[in-house]
Amino acid sequence: METAVANVESAKAGLATAELTYNSKKELFAKKVVSEFDLKTAENSYLTAKAGLAQAKAQEVSARNNLSYTKVKSPSDGVIGTLPYRVGALVSASLPQPLTTVSDNSDMYVYFSMTENQLLALTRQYGSKAEALKNMPEVELQLNDKSMYGEKGRIETISGVVDRNTGTASLRAVFPNKNGLLYSGTSGNVILPVTMKGSLVIPQATTFEIQDITYVYKVVDGKAQSAPVSVTRVNGGQEYIVNDGLKEGDIIVAEGVGLLREGTPIKVKQN
Repeated sequence: METAVANVESAKAGLATAELTYNSKKELFAKKVVSEFDLKTAENSYLTAKAGLAQAKAQEVSARNNLSYTKVKSPSDGVIGTLPYRVGALVSASLPQPLTTVSDNSDMYVYFSMTENQLLALTRQYGSKAEALKNMPEVELQLNDKSMYGEKGRIETISGVVDRNTGTASLRAVFPNKNGLLYSGTSGNVILPVTMKGSLVIPQATTFEIQDITYVYKVVDGKAQSAPVSVTRVNGGQEYIVNDGLKEGDIIVAEGVGLLREGTPIKVKQN
């Protein structure tokens, strides 16, 4: 860099000398003291010196650019990862691994999936994917330690392609991260609030499971009769929303389900 700057100063001095000589030759030529050849020679020397200064300046600009490349600047603010290279290590654009990774964590993207059926239900509920993104309620984030993140987020994008292998579509929600509690690469659960009207809700304690199928005991003709039900867990795990298997007016056993057997006589208590 210093050599390039010195070359520019030297070229400036050479140009000044060539300009003085050229101007002097013009005056002498006007007085017919020197020949036209001498005048042209002085003019050519002046033009050569002028071009030399331009070349020296270009070399200085190139040297400054090369020097600037020794300082790697992040294109955005954020948190950096590990630094695999030590001071003095030779680095270049062909390195197999980057100098480091910078994560802009002011807002964090959370990626999750929905099944094809859930996506269809969501689209039908709001009319279109665009309307769903516009009108869907804010979502919550359950962190890996099962605690709830203090800020709510919004779903920004819904993939238009369903993965054939998993049968799910990808969604992305954005959460503010002012306190830096969220880190890139961590995991959690996205909780999407759903409003269901006219649904039956039963205590979780009224159910039991056999081979991943949920059952309740209905009271039919004064006896316990097991019946499979399709349920959705309500936040907190204390209750279930019944999707199928029960209808309004059915009587089910509320307590002691684990002690009953098929056909056990049941006396209904009237409140």
